[in-house]
Amino acid sequence: MDTTVVVPTRNEGDNIASLVARLAEAFGPGARVEVLFVDDSTDDTPERIRAVIAAQVMPVRLLHREEGDRAGGLAGAVTAGIAASRGAYVLVMDGDLQHPPELAPELRRLAGEADLSVASRYCGGGDASGLSDSWRRAVSSGSTLLARSCFPRRVGRVCTDPMTGFFCFRRSAVHLDRLRPRGFKILLEILARHDLRVAETPFVFGERLTGDSKASWRNGFQFLHQMASLRMGVMSRFAAVGALGTVVNLMAMAVLLHTALASSYVVAAIIAAELSILHNFFLQERFVFRDMRHETPNSWSRRFAGHLLFNNAEALVRLPILVLLVERLGFAPLVAQAGTLALAFLVRFVFVTRVVYRPAPVTVLPVAPAAVAPPERESA
Repeated sequence: MDTTVVVPTRNEGDNIASLVARLAEAFGPGARVEVLFVDDSTDDTPERIRAVIAAQVMPVRLLHREEGDRAGGLAGAVTAGIAASRGAYVLVMDGDLQHPPELAPELRRLAGEADLSVASRYCGGGDASGLSDSWRRAVSSGSTLLARSCFPRRVGRVCTDPMTGFFCFRRSAVHLDRLRPRGFKILLEILARHDLRVAETPFVFGERLTGDSKASWRNGFQFLHQMASLRMGVMSRFAAVGALGTVVNLMAMAVLLHTALASSYVVAAIIAAELSILHNFFLQERFVFRDMRHETPNSWSRRFAGHLLFNNAEALVRLPILVLLVERLGFAPLVAQAGTLALAFLVRFVFVTRVVYRPAPVTVLPVAPAAVAPPERESA
């Protein structure tokens, strides 16, 4: 078997027959491709899948997970499908028809040249407008930015859409024992735990025809937990330096206020901010981004200038908030300063990883279609 198409489903029976028919037409007769539905449904979706299996449009299998055996949510379903796959390549897609089945053969072709291929909503002519509303689009783009910032080399440099659920990979390139499936962002888990060559193709995220979105507030918290679990490296060191910088900031402000070296808490806050900005830059250079300094096109002077400019701009934004908290809401100056520093942490991290220490772009040379063998077909 060349390719296993893993389709996690949950109460999406109306889409099954159309999905299989379109995949069969896309790959063509005789293609060594199977479809594996990993089903967590509570309705008649398993019966719909069994009806498609009986129709023998193409090889189709069903792995139904009973209630109580659905660990890891959507990511767990995909991982179970990968483990049960028979193909040398695994292609993952949703069962709601928002991922166009006609693009599946192209993803398989690209995966043959790289380790993993991604259908991206954010490259070339890609489009995420099929997301149900502006809020979901904002959450998707924000999550993508955060993921690429937290993993600037394994994700940010090679993949524009690590949150997509439409991708294909060479089975031998991904080690299941490294994965910790949770929530529904399995591609991010794969990318963050492997060094993979990635190819991308743009796609338009279609509108949902039937079924309900699997995204929820619970998934959002699972995503944040996933990010924290995966990124106990750069982000944790960045947080440690930031925490130490906060201590430097507050101590400097306290000294300036108690010794009357500053005429007001505002002046003390400005001086303390400058000291902590310098402190953070030198510690980040030494302990946080030491292994990335030689991978970015930005020189030391450009990194220093970018750090100073952004952090001073951010300090200017925080200053009116500080005054509001002290003058209008009655907070103590040191408490208000600590609060504004905490709020600015995530913004600073994204800017530093995506701009100041951004990795040099990887040049991907175009490959002629003939250089990649299409999926094997059964002999007559």
